Amino acid sequence: MTTAFVIEVFNRTAGIVTADERGFSFFSSERAFDSLEGQFFTSARDAERAARALVISGGGRLRRGSV
Repeated sequence: MTTAFVIEVFNRTAGIVTADERGFSFFSSERAFDSLEGQFFTSARDAERAARALVISGGGRLRRGSV
């Protein structure tokens, strides 16, 4: 059975992470988070922090009203 978690940042779905023996792998669900695609994290919380930091730094621009 696969363990997966949805990662949300500022009420937007950034992607999901799935757990395996190496850690948590990130799969982007929005173009703004594509730079995190395929990265491994030690926890789902670390992936959430990375997505949040991307937005705060301006690298993951989120357009209001876009789907």
